[in-house]
Amino acid sequence: MAGSGERLTTGVTALSAASLGERFNVTPAAQSRRAACGIRVAASSQPVAREAIAACAAELRGETYQHIIVFFSSEHDVSVLISELSAAFPDTPASGCSTAGEVGPLGMTQGGIVLIAFPEDGFRVLSEVIPGTDQAGVERASEIARRLKTQIIVGSNRTARDNVFALALIDGLSNKEEALIAAIHWSLDDIELVGGSAGDGLAFRHTSLIHRNTAVRGGAILFVIESRAPFAVFKTQNFEPTPIKLVVTAADAENRIVYELNAEPAAREYAAACGLMPNDLGPFSFASYPLVVKVGGDYYCRSIRNMNPDGSLSFFCAIDEGLVFTVARPRDMIRSTQETLEQLDRKLGGIDFVLGFDCILRRLDSESRQVRHKFEELYERFGVTGFHTYGEQFNAMHLNQTLTGIAFGKTEVNS
Repeated sequence: MAGSGERLTTGVTALSAASLGERFNVTPAAQSRRAACGIRVAASSQPVAREAIAACAAELRGETYQHIIVFFSSEHDVSVLISELSAAFPDTPASGCSTAGEVGPLGMTQGGIVLIAFPEDGFRVLSEVIPGTDQAGVERASEIARRLKTQIIVGSNRTARDNVFALALIDGLSNKEEALIAAIHWSLDDIELVGGSAGDGLAFRHTSLIHRNTAVRGGAILFVIESRAPFAVFKTQNFEPTPIKLVVTAADAENRIVYELNAEPAAREYAAACGLMPNDLGPFSFASYPLVVKVGGDYYCRSIRNMNPDGSLSFFCAIDEGLVFTVARPRDMIRSTQETLEQLDRKLGGIDFVLGFDCILRRLDSESRQVRHKFEELYERFGVTGFHTYGEQFNAMHLNQTLTGIAFGKTEVNS
């Protein structure tokens, strides 16, 4: 089966840990998979950080790694997490962020931890913190992106576009992703960029970033990674526009709050456009009735984060007065995602591993439509690992309600 890779479990022979869990209602301490390119993944849903990291470390033992990317629930204390990662992997830096849900060998989890371990051979990982998301942070982002690009291409025999990609993990409550991503993308030039905005479940109170075993306040982390394995950067979305338009007539652009749509209270007007009552609005309805804007001939989501007590709407993406929203209807999310992954599978001659950034609203939509299990089966088939985000990055764009990522092929490219 494409992308399934070698599956490793602790103390299991004939039956997988997942099968045992289903049969005996027991959650495995950790579960892992190994990609042909050498990347190893371990995941645990243990609620205690020490136990979760110990279980993942047991799955990853026996090899050395140059960098571990960690996605973790905001329920885990960051200082404890850093301490346990440092003890378990004393010679390997760990970087990552908090999530609105994790994706990995255990399926879609909330409250878990996923470790993605890059091997010493086949990859080169450079990273740096972008301190802050204000104007000074944006200027620093450009400098850092240029510096990392210069460092990564030294000594390479191939163009950067062929063997280098970039990842950005950003404070998902900063409200500054658009400016930051545009600055990074401009400086990276021909290096493609993907990433995700750190989450906090559905609390929207506090997100966390870690860089090289140190907590980062706000800001972002930029990775520039050289790969001998072939890869393709991608995005997929599953909605189509309707004729219904909603114009932002009163807003707080700085805080991404819309007070009026079509000169009416925002929540009431949005609900009416969707055939709902304002009291019916919530995360599941926001996922089912996305708002999109047209940019350069294509439509992109500007998803609603939450409804406020005064009837205003807070958004995950930048908004402004005069912006014209189009109410969209979702297409079959499973089919559209499967079509994208199958196209990548053909392009790469077989998918080995996918590092993905999946919008929290896609997960909520899959749950409301009772197709979450189908997503988990699809992601298992193609080895998708990552986290549910407060927003996704794709080259110069900050997006909502998409899956973005990097798919790796199975055949190593000669340098």
